[in-house]
Amino acid sequence: MESTISAILGAVGNIMGFSLLGFGIGIGILGSKISEAIGRNPEVKNEIVSSMMILLIILSIFILLMFAFCFMLLFFNPFMS
Repeated sequence: MESTISAILGAVGNIMGFSLLGFGIGIGILGSKISEAIGRNPEVKNEIVSSMMILLIILSIFILLMFAFCFMLLFFNPFMS
């Protein structure tokens, strides 16, 4: 029983850590490409920023769904009886 709980907690920690690490790296790459695009063509700044905001909102929704999945694994786990 204790080994199952520790394995589940380790897996949930890995899921949350790697997903947030990937999210941070992706946002950094997105920000650098957006600044390059605005530097090349400053007239389309409003369109670029609005599309970036839509993309960030979608990514934030996915991160919140990941947190909900992790909390379901922690508290409503079918492997623990």
